[in-house]
Amino acid sequence: MSGMADLLHHALLYIASLGAAGQAAFIVLYASSCLVFLPVSVLTFGAGALYGIRTGFALVWIGAMAGACASFLIGRHWLRWWVEKRLARHPMFAAIDAAVSAEGWRVVFLTRLTPLLPFTLQNYAYGLTRVKFGEYAAATCVGISPGSLMFVYLGAAAGEAFKAGTHGRVRTRAEWAFYGVGLLATVIAVTLIGREAGRALAKHVKPAVP
Repeated sequence: MSGMADLLHHALLYIASLGAAGQAAFIVLYASSCLVFLPVSVLTFGAGALYGIRTGFALVWIGAMAGACASFLIGRHWLRWWVEKRLARHPMFAAIDAAVSAEGWRVVFLTRLTPLLPFTLQNYAYGLTRVKFGEYAAATCVGISPGSLMFVYLGAAAGEAFKAGTHGRVRTRAEWAFYGVGLLATVIAVTLIGREAGRALAKHVKPAVP
């Protein structure tokens, strides 16, 4: 997988050279990566470094939603047999499937906050459940936001540090404190959200005992 991460890294460098058109290219790359199980965390981090927090988060969110929705529809209508084969390796899915039948979008939302299954696999997996596409999309668009924001923030902080070193500009203590406090608050918030989501999800999902 490290080779794929390197490939995405070089793709990001090329996208950065495209200017405004690079943003559209980033969205396409992100959505495509979701479809083929590439490590999108590399892209999420890179978006923060290249575009900053606001623009980076917007691009990641759009790309992730496009990939998530496309994967869902593919899993439901075209590659159902293939998804079922992949999910056979994850006993947790049977419990999630049963929980979705009872709770619907609530379980989709909670699993987005606490990843029992990899994000890209979740996208395909929910296509096999009874959840409606609209409910799936709504729960996903909110559920992916905290984690995406954290990785974008990390990337933005790293990008600022790199730019400061490259251009010889020394950041003030106040500027570094701003990024440090913001990053710490983001990590704490995401951790707490994930913990509470895990507790809530445990009430609905009971893993099968082998």
